[in-house]
Amino acid sequence: MLNHKSILITGGTGSLGKELTKTILEKWPEVKRLVIFSRDEQKQFQMAQEFTEKDHPAIRYFIGDVRDLERLKRAFSGIDYVIHAAAMKHVHIAEYNPDECIKTNIGGAENVIKAALSSEVSKVVALSTDKACAPINLYGATKLTSDKLFIAANNIRGGQDIKFSVVRYGNVMGSNGSVIPFFLMKKASGVLPITDPEMTRFNISLADGVKMVLHALEHAWGGELFVPKIPSYRITDLAMAIGPNCEHPIIGIRPGEKIHEEMITSSDSFSTYDLGKYYVILPQVPCWNIKEYIGKFSAVPVPPGFNYTSGANDHFLAIEELQSLIEEHVSSQSCHP
Repeated sequence: MLNHKSILITGGTGSLGKELTKTILEKWPEVKRLVIFSRDEQKQFQMAQEFTEKDHPAIRYFIGDVRDLERLKRAFSGIDYVIHAAAMKHVHIAEYNPDECIKTNIGGAENVIKAALSSEVSKVVALSTDKACAPINLYGATKLTSDKLFIAANNIRGGQDIKFSVVRYGNVMGSNGSVIPFFLMKKASGVLPITDPEMTRFNISLADGVKMVLHALEHAWGGELFVPKIPSYRITDLAMAIGPNCEHPIIGIRPGEKIHEEMITSSDSFSTYDLGKYYVILPQVPCWNIKEYIGKFSAVPVPPGFNYTSGANDHFLAIEELQSLIEEHVSSQSCHP
């Protein structure tokens, strides 16, 4: 699929960007060019030690900010596929710095769309988050806006052969700034703070997140929002999996946090279909025939009123499962008592 193609990843030095890079270089050794676009020169320097241009002639490191439209246009020259992973994602930081979050997550999305439409890019996959579903914090609201922008971009492409789609998923296990690395870091102190004992979260591994992005890149018709079927965990079980002998004080939720996350609302149910491994929310104004899409992917409509939340999931990870997954995907150190 990606051999002889040029791919650009915005926010490419992040956790998912690095996993995408690793996967692409391993599975498609004849990839023409793989451009890592980000604004952090130190992260690019560090990533270049792991994925060197000598060992991987296709890789390029491109300093730039998604807020800078002209820089994006330059970076998109000759690119076939764009994976948009750049974002401000820390909820409490976005609450304190709302204008900065808006500039990156909304203005940046607009710039990616404009740059793609002014180049020869043929596919764009944008990363979303469960916090974009019925958002109560600014980060979620900006990502919902971003989702809407990318989906609507299919309506302004004219005769251009380009498809925009979105993938939405929950907490990526072990990603930078997420709760699992935080708990692993705090374990030595003997205290793992719990925001709320009722709190639940969706969970997906980096590898599965990459698979979903690549699925969208290969199969999207343009305008879809893909949602994975993934398990949940209880924050109290996660704390027991990482630090069973630690204290677990209740400190209260932070500004903008939810007790349970949601990825499909009941209002979305009327345009949501079950694809087997994934759900897909289809666009309200598609650029293609929905009946043909349903037939092509054996899509089954979900029941009216269906919603998909971390607190009412049919699959919760047990403490032992969490320990195994953390050892496999996150940390080389043992999480057992």
